[in-house]
Amino acid sequence: MQNRTAIVGLNIYEALLSYAEQLFSNRIEHALEKAELAPLAGLQANDSQLPLAIFLTSLAGHPGHQVAVVLAMLPELDPGFLARILATKVPAGKDLLTFGGLRGKQHRGILPTGETLQFLLGGGSLSSRLASRELLSPHSPLIKANILRLLPPPPGEPVMAGQLQIDASWLDQMITGQLAEPAFSKEFPAQRVETNLSWDDVILDKKTSLALTHVQHYLAHHTTMDGQPGFGRYARRGYRALFYGPPGTGKTLTAGLLGKTAGRSVFRVDLSMVVSKYIGETEKNLAALFAKAENKGWILFFDEADALFGKRTEVKEGKDRYANQEISYLLQRVEQYDGLVILATNFRNNLDQAFTRRFEAIVSFQVPGPAERALLWEKMLPANLPPGPEVNLEELVTRYELTGAAIANLLRHASLEALAAGQKTLTLPLLLAAIRREYEKGNKMFPG
Repeated sequence: MQNRTAIVGLNIYEALLSYAEQLFSNRIEHALEKAELAPLAGLQANDSQLPLAIFLTSLAGHPGHQVAVVLAMLPELDPGFLARILATKVPAGKDLLTFGGLRGKQHRGILPTGETLQFLLGGGSLSSRLASRELLSPHSPLIKANILRLLPPPPGEPVMAGQLQIDASWLDQMITGQLAEPAFSKEFPAQRVETNLSWDDVILDKKTSLALTHVQHYLAHHTTMDGQPGFGRYARRGYRALFYGPPGTGKTLTAGLLGKTAGRSVFRVDLSMVVSKYIGETEKNLAALFAKAENKGWILFFDEADALFGKRTEVKEGKDRYANQEISYLLQRVEQYDGLVILATNFRNNLDQAFTRRFEAIVSFQVPGPAERALLWEKMLPANLPPGPEVNLEELVTRYELTGAAIANLLRHASLEALAAGQKTLTLPLLLAAIRREYEKGNKMFPG
């Protein structure tokens, strides 16, 4: 089966390169007045097993869209293609200005531009070249789906002189059948949230659990509703949820579990790499992040979100006006995202009221009560280090108000100390010392 897939894959790529060579050859010969302009024909992709073939076949009725995708893929499949076709088809000393293209900084070949696409689709026809601009407009399906992008040209140069680029993660999905996730970087300042736990390991009160079921219903059924007017023309795309409550109450863990059970990747945004003191940089960073995540089904998790989505202030200085404009932009961008966005904060009132009005779900995470704490202690106690006979768990549960994260931390610390001391049980002194440590970490007075 593996050999068959490899052979089939090679055939479709050879067909793609052959199609591109025939198209370029005709357009170049036409520009040199050596041939008639051949009608634009679509690429026939016969292999229905390969994602790329399936996608190209779906564009069979729109050959212009096919050409745009094939052109943008050429540097990835055959880096020397454009330089080679020019060298073999254009006489020495002849400069084919309408061909477009540019040299990369490290890429030694020629990269396609919007002008290169115009050359293929429009030839020498001014009306056809102008019409082809629509394929790279913000309203184009390929641009909106984040498959293609037309990068900004150098200042003062024509818009279509910008590089035509294929989305790397989309291309990986077309080639391998799997969506490649971006590495943590300045361009994508977010890290994957993963957990080995399940919902059975989380202790939440009934109100919180009920609110989370609404988010789960969205993840399970939004694809059925999206794009179908029969379910409501006024329904917005995407879903926005607010998680609020004290630290250690399970907000991040819950976000990870939502993604795990729905088969979605969850990315925790590093706000230190998003927020900038320079005017316009925060918006730029956030726009790049959302553009990368668009149409991927990823869940974006903004922890301590009030650092980014805080309240607007009264305008007293110029910087206040820019700060308010920044928050307004963030509000707009979150609303436009087509997936689930989770904003987490310790204090709900720290967020701008304009944000909270637009959340589909507002989920409260509170410090667990005695009943919840008892369950947490029971689940988290290590099997290999049981409590000593002098330990009264009921008294510890009742006396010390701890979050789930704090209980997990203290048991881990006490277990390490027990192992270091060669003990086979968690003694009361070890547990009390670990509890005191958690209180001090939270800058709270230890009850004794």
